[in-house]
Amino acid sequence: MQPRMSSIDLTHHFLIAMPNMADPYFARTLTYVCEHNDQGALGIVVNRPLDMTLQALFERLSLTLRAREIAGAPIYFGGPVQTDRGFVLHAPTGNWHSTLRVRDLIGLTTSKDILEALGRGEGPDRILVTLGYAGWSAGQLEHELGQNAWLTVEARDAIIFDLPAEERLPAAMELLGLDFARLADAAGHA
Repeated sequence: MQPRMSSIDLTHHFLIAMPNMADPYFARTLTYVCEHNDQGALGIVVNRPLDMTLQALFERLSLTLRAREIAGAPIYFGGPVQTDRGFVLHAPTGNWHSTLRVRDLIGLTTSKDILEALGRGEGPDRILVTLGYAGWSAGQLEHELGQNAWLTVEARDAIIFDLPAEERLPAAMELLGLDFARLADAAGHA
């Protein structure tokens, strides 16, 4: 009898796209799982910066950004769902209008009040802003895991918030004791 895959909870884990990932949205991505339950999963791609800064996003939304130290922060492609909507992954969680509490210190907020606070220099200390998110229906992520589309490892906040985008995927791989470049070479010679 097969073990039930649906009982796993990958909340606060990284999904590391395997080198053979054919889906262009997820090739060479590191996705942070914000919620995973029997209804499905929601994640944010954390290593694919867009050609847009926080300043440009604020201008697009007609918001004022007084906190100049974050004006040049990149906006990220969070996933292919609702790409016209902003998602703020942040620590600490705080008390915002619409926050999914991932864990005690990390939240995912979609309400405008967090952006307004950031503009005043009053927002959370650590942020990553995306357009869009990644979503999986009930059982879909488990199926993809069964197809070896992803490696998983418990997430580390520092990888998301402290490392440059291009270092996040290799750092997550290192948590598993793997080198992404060598894994990509090996996958090409299966």
